[in-house]
Amino acid sequence: MTDAVAPILEVSDLCSGYGALQVLFNVSFDVRPGEVVALMGSNGAGKTTTLRTITGQLKVLHGRVRLYDDDVTGMAPEALVRRGVALVPEGRGMLRDLSVAQNLELGAYTVSDRSKIAEAFERAYSTFPILAERREQKAGTLSGGQQQMLAIGRALMSNPGLLLVDEASLGLSPVMTETAFDLISQANRDAGVSVLIVEQNVLALDLAHRAYVLERGQVVDVAEGAAVRTMQGRLRQAYLGSGH
Repeated sequence: MTDAVAPILEVSDLCSGYGALQVLFNVSFDVRPGEVVALMGSNGAGKTTTLRTITGQLKVLHGRVRLYDDDVTGMAPEALVRRGVALVPEGRGMLRDLSVAQNLELGAYTVSDRSKIAEAFERAYSTFPILAERREQKAGTLSGGQQQMLAIGRALMSNPGLLLVDEASLGLSPVMTETAFDLISQANRDAGVSVLIVEQNVLALDLAHRAYVLERGQVVDVAEGAAVRTMQGRLRQAYLGSGH
């Protein structure tokens, strides 16, 4: 990736928080076309707050969020979806009693053209064939890995240019965590979607083109290319603890 490529998402000097409690302090980063960017940090570092602020769920105290060079600071989540952003929320957020197909269709709620919805189903099923096999199965009966696949597939139904993934590894075993990260990498590679993944599991660095580290609401470390791979040791010791 080169600096000459205009970013899809550009976050500049972002400050935000909850009521009187400021959590983010001048956070800046960007995501360029075709990239997977990891925003790393321990619990309480400000990762989810950053996503909530980007997607208009929290008020921006200072700074700017730009999408495709348009100022979208404070824009409502649905409006961002219409502009090509999709979110895989923490905990996957699926409706367990609905079928795989019904959950997928919920991801296309901003799409009114039935032919485009049909294309979205075809795209999701071709990317993740197991979802086609289980299309009538209730989402709650899927394995953890299949549920993660469904969550990503549902996000791709709106044909986004940018996928935001919040703590994909949360509550998953090491094997399922690896599967989840493989699925995100596959979506980036096969569906051509750029990805911002917020994580505390250092294995997320294996799929990242660039990585930023948040500590106490501030960016304290940045790596790109080959340097991302060498970041794991620093993170284990300095930010995330040796247990991750």
